[in-house]
Amino acid sequence: MPLSEHEQKLLEQLEKQLHEDDPKFANSMGSDPGRSWSTRHVVIGVLCALAGVALLLVGVTFQNIFVGVLGFVVMGGGVYFATMRNASAPNQRPGSGTGKSGKPRSSFMSSLEERWDERRRDES
Repeated sequence: MPLSEHEQKLLEQLEKQLHEDDPKFANSMGSDPGRSWSTRHVVIGVLCALAGVALLLVGVTFQNIFVGVLGFVVMGGGVYFATMRNASAPNQRPGSGTGKSGKPRSSFMSSLEERWDERRRDES
């Protein structure tokens, strides 16, 4: 069942408030619209990983430990580069999550309680 317009607005407000109150947690949950997968990173990373596998196989074939280790490192770097996320978030304010005290969190909770009470009153 889809959300009503009022519920969608509330959800957007909750997401916005979460990003303002605890950006580190919000980023770890992956709901930050400013961070996205970059196709360029994925393609370059996959190509590097394949080159690393090739180097690893060449190192094993010629029994050269240095080339094998270099191939493994290149392969790991390619995988890391492919899984990096693009951090181009122009709407983020610098220092938005630093120096917060407990007061904004309590106001956030009180606003949630008020909304819940209003919702309960509307249903009755």
